[in-house]
Amino acid sequence: MSLNFEAPSALEHFRCLVREDLDLPLLEASASLALDAEPALDLQDVLFQVDSLAARLRSALPQGASALQRTVVLNEFFYDKLGFGVNANDFADPANSFVHRVLATRKGIPISLAVLWLELAAAIGLKAQGISFPGHFLIKVHVDEGLIIQDPLTGRGLTQDALQERLEPFREGWGLAQDEMAPLHLFLVPASGREILERMLRNLQTIYAQAEEAPQLLAVLHRLIVLRPQEYSHYRDRGLVLAQLGQRDAALQDLQTYVRHAPAPHDLPLIEARIELLRAEP
Repeated sequence: MSLNFEAPSALEHFRCLVREDLDLPLLEASASLALDAEPALDLQDVLFQVDSLAARLRSALPQGASALQRTVVLNEFFYDKLGFGVNANDFADPANSFVHRVLATRKGIPISLAVLWLELAAAIGLKAQGISFPGHFLIKVHVDEGLIIQDPLTGRGLTQDALQERLEPFREGWGLAQDEMAPLHLFLVPASGREILERMLRNLQTIYAQAEEAPQLLAVLHRLIVLRPQEYSHYRDRGLVLAQLGQRDAALQDLQTYVRHAPAPHDLPLIEARIELLRAEP
């Protein structure tokens, strides 16, 4: 019997990390998204850096601090002392979604900043969760006085009115009447680790699709299918990218999977036509 001592590929490593929802290692899994762009990245070093920040944070906590006091100390540490915030100069840079880059530059987008903030919150015993709010990822913190909903770009708390205002751009698409309030509580449900990773990958998917960077887009779609194997639109998207890259057989397999399994796909005639064109290729 021969033994294989080769290190797993970046995709196989990701598959192992996200196999189970319970205790999914969000920090490591989110940091691993950068391995497709930077294969030499040392994930253990990323985890060590965050552990070091957590140790510094714990040393700054007053003894017996309440959840509210811990939240205040964490926000001061994260935003004021460390200087984390939005990358206003290039919001569409894929590096904004790469945890190790955000650690190095202290600049990111809401969801990548939230991943780091949530990891530090857990290190000091705070009950906090990510919220996959429309248009802008948010953080929910449980304190003795109630709930704090805060913006991960700034650490500022958001009132109900402010949250409703953030839903305004989506009202028309939801078919709400002018005087009808959006059901806010439905949008404040905690996001699972899998949902957070999916949103990070979808951000990268949009960036690479707009930049027409097919190889990078393909790598993202591989991960989305590992993460959500029964979300058949990902097979369609990957099939179209594979066709663009000249990988006819693999493209056909993905597009046929989409046609067979997607529930009532709206673009079925277009995809079936694309399949016929691929079959006709020599």
